[in-house]
Amino acid sequence: MKTMQRLVECVPNFSEGRDMSVIRQITDAVESVEGVKLLNVDPGEATNRTVVTFVGEPEPVMEAAFRAVRKAGQVIDMRQHHGAHPRMGATDVLPLIPVSGITLEECAELARALAKRIADEHRIPCYCYEASAYSEERRNLAWCRKGEYEALPEKLNDAQIGPDLGLRPWDEDVARTGCTVVGARDFLIAVNFNLNTTSTRRANAIAFDVREKGRPQREGGSIVGKPLYDADGKPLMIPGTLKGTKAIGWYIDEYGIAQVSMNITDLHKTPLHVAFDEVCRAAAARGVRVTGTEIVGLVPRRTLIDAGKYFLEKQHRSTGIPEKDILDIAVHSMGLNDLREFNPREKVIEYLLEDDAKKPCLADLSVRAFAEETSRESPAPGGGTISAYMGLLGASLGTMVANLSSHKAGWDDRWYEFSQWAERGQELMSRLLYLVDEDTEAFNGIMRALGMPKGSEEERAARRQALEHATHYAAEVPLHTQETAFEVFDLCRAMAENGNPNSVSDAGVGALAARAAVLGAGMNVKINAQGLGDREEACRLTSMADEWARKACEAEHEIVEIVEKKINK
Repeated sequence: MKTMQRLVECVPNFSEGRDMSVIRQITDAVESVEGVKLLNVDPGEATNRTVVTFVGEPEPVMEAAFRAVRKAGQVIDMRQHHGAHPRMGATDVLPLIPVSGITLEECAELARALAKRIADEHRIPCYCYEASAYSEERRNLAWCRKGEYEALPEKLNDAQIGPDLGLRPWDEDVARTGCTVVGARDFLIAVNFNLNTTSTRRANAIAFDVREKGRPQREGGSIVGKPLYDADGKPLMIPGTLKGTKAIGWYIDEYGIAQVSMNITDLHKTPLHVAFDEVCRAAAARGVRVTGTEIVGLVPRRTLIDAGKYFLEKQHRSTGIPEKDILDIAVHSMGLNDLREFNPREKVIEYLLEDDAKKPCLADLSVRAFAEETSRESPAPGGGTISAYMGLLGASLGTMVANLSSHKAGWDDRWYEFSQWAERGQELMSRLLYLVDEDTEAFNGIMRALGMPKGSEEERAARRQALEHATHYAAEVPLHTQETAFEVFDLCRAMAENGNPNSVSDAGVGALAARAAVLGAGMNVKINAQGLGDREEACRLTSMADEWARKACEAEHEIVEIVEKKINK
């Protein structure tokens, strides 16, 4: 049923940073695509370059990128371009970045397809770099852009060093647009670690300790000796401790402190929380303390969730707690509020999209408002929605017992066991919360089908087909509620048998709620199946509903017996 939203971020760099009317035409092209959200526009006068950030599902992001490249090729003339930053095209570099529900490898395939479309339809030659590169050397953006715009006439006549797609002789059109480098890379996090010092030298020393590149080797192993070089004349380096990172130290007048400024280019090798802990260690070794963290720009949700769970696990605390609580742990553990208030709703990509597109739903109502909405004369929300909510309450109770058990005095060696159960409970809660609204939406689908026109035979046939489809889905949703709510019994049984004995009754009530959820949802399967024209399918759905109900009664009876025995000891 519910799947993780597939989100891709695109961060194209355009070779214009001074004329806002030109920049606006490009960003208008991005925003002309429905389903894409423009997150940031960052022009630079000295570089004469603008970095644009937008995000959405893969297809609309690809279309927005395609339109932006076309517009940039129309309004930017590379023959007149000058700036401090390396460049070779009106759209200079165009990376796709996986945010959620999609892999880097999938983004690489999308990037190759996008580059081909740009080359074929816009006639703008394209290199493919990073994860989408066709050869190892072309992974490196600097290799693709070597010689910059001025080298293109030569490169376009040489297949060995020329673009991967759209190779053709130099002419007036390509002279105007230049070439574009399209690729896929992982998310890059720009972060500054605040230090309790004003010393740039100390900050740089810490940065060199941790960054992947490290620091130059010097004679005698000192920090002031002459640098050492290899046989090819390249400086010998002492690698730092954090893979996939670049870092320097600097002093910030605005804050009156020094910082270690870091780009984390590979979050798989070095997650944010690992970087934080390592900078803390390196700083402490030099008599300096990290007082907090400043995230520059936006981050994927997983970055803060992973950090919060990491710090909870270090405390031997359960990670099966609400997402907001996990985020709070991340914020406090890394001092994200040190310089200014940190609001995840303004810094997490998924939340920005969610807030922008969120529609009212039952799950957001208060307990009182939910009950009042149910009591009204409208037929939805009805029994199927309430059944899903009962299952949700059962999962919540089982999760509560798991968390209480994880933190019980004297049970410290069992924290991980109960944390795993609590995480499973949170996952069940998420699925059942989705079904609370989905059951009502399924009923609304039937009402929409009933409202379709029926003036002609064609219209009546379309209406019958839509009604059959909607009715089938309205039966499938409570069946899925049955399946999901049945999983609550495993959680409640484990907590009744092995959890905190002081909360055994809560596990029992959770089992009662799960039974009500399964039986109630089964009734809704059967009443909706009555409306199906396909009677064989109706019988199949009804039989499955009866079987889930039978198994639920057995599971509930077993758990209640366990609870009663423990209570009556």
